[in-house]
Amino acid sequence: MNDPYASADRSTPPGAADWTTTPVTADLLRGALDLEHTEHGVLPHRLPARARAQYGDGQLAMAESQPSGVRLVFRTRATAVELDTLRTKLAYQGAPDRPDGVYDLLVDGSPAGQDATTEGNVLLLDMATGSAEERPGPVGTVRFPALPDGMKLVEIWLPHNEITELVALRTDAPVEAVPDHGRSVWLHHGSSISHGSDAASPTTTWPALAASLGGVELINLGLGGSALLDPFIARALRDTPADLISIKIGINLVNQDLMRLRAFTPAVHGFLDTIRDGHPTTPLLVVSPVLCPIHEDTPGPTAMDLGELGEGRLRFAAAGDPAERAAGKLTLTVIRDELARIVKQRAADDPNLHHLDGRDLYGDADFAELPLPDGLHPDAAAHRRIGENFAALAFGAGGAFSGARG
Repeated sequence: MNDPYASADRSTPPGAADWTTTPVTADLLRGALDLEHTEHGVLPHRLPARARAQYGDGQLAMAESQPSGVRLVFRTRATAVELDTLRTKLAYQGAPDRPDGVYDLLVDGSPAGQDATTEGNVLLLDMATGSAEERPGPVGTVRFPALPDGMKLVEIWLPHNEITELVALRTDAPVEAVPDHGRSVWLHHGSSISHGSDAASPTTTWPALAASLGGVELINLGLGGSALLDPFIARALRDTPADLISIKIGINLVNQDLMRLRAFTPAVHGFLDTIRDGHPTTPLLVVSPVLCPIHEDTPGPTAMDLGELGEGRLRFAAAGDPAERAAGKLTLTVIRDELARIVKQRAADDPNLHHLDGRDLYGDADFAELPLPDGLHPDAAAHRRIGENFAALAFGAGGAFSGARG
């Protein structure tokens, strides 16, 4: 069977000299909340400038600049497309090289090709010392030749795990922006698992898969390491137009050992209150953490296993003490129980507020079949499992999002 995402033919198509260069503007992008003009082109952001200005954390800045769920969308008769980009790829000192970020091409909603670039910057992190070094590189080009003739809808999904500056869009026929076609907009916030972690490509992160199965437009505010109940994130959710909203909270709070139960409960209430200020009746789904055995009953912080790293493997471990739960330290079990209680309490006055236990997306049976390779993040197969389970439970009959317009 032919692979719908087989590598693109990199040959230059006939008539390349007649191509049109189209400026990348906000009306050609979906999934970005802001667009920054840079010396090279434009950089999509998944958080608005106001939110970015409120806390200059390097991890958050990197995560929100990685365009998970962001895609170029246009209609065209073009049979070939080129996109120049300047990527920034993340690497860990002493660990195996991470795969190059993938660009997914959809034509009229169906997979039609993939490409990648090996050029660009590299951000090298040393987890033992906490240092970072940026190694600059040149602009690269992804190419999609041999598209079908005739007018069609083209989507180019940007790599979910690489900062991507858009330098130039070239086609061998003019492009036009696509107006809103009336589908429900699903706004989702979560951790690195929602961001895409070790998914195979941008259209196969679990939120992208679930959105495709549910027939909705995705805005993915999954932010690796940064689902921390920050008020500026809640305000970004409040101010973003959406028909459906979900938040998946828990694992990052444990990873960073950020707060105790005494702070967690009012922080969740405040986060939900802020969202409700802008979306008083929108279906709002609170999702607790998926199964992660190292932190089910052991608090954080989460530490990189330096012994494994020395052997060229990336793996995480829980560094907390289970006995500290008595003092209010958070574990995934504690967080799940408290989220379920909070939603039940609030739902008495908010019938559009819903709860989903993350273990229904990925639980014990899933872990036995599809274990977490690094102890923390699902692999590509597990992303598919989570996306399919979410689509069935949220968009299916009786689900929180069952009224979505496809």
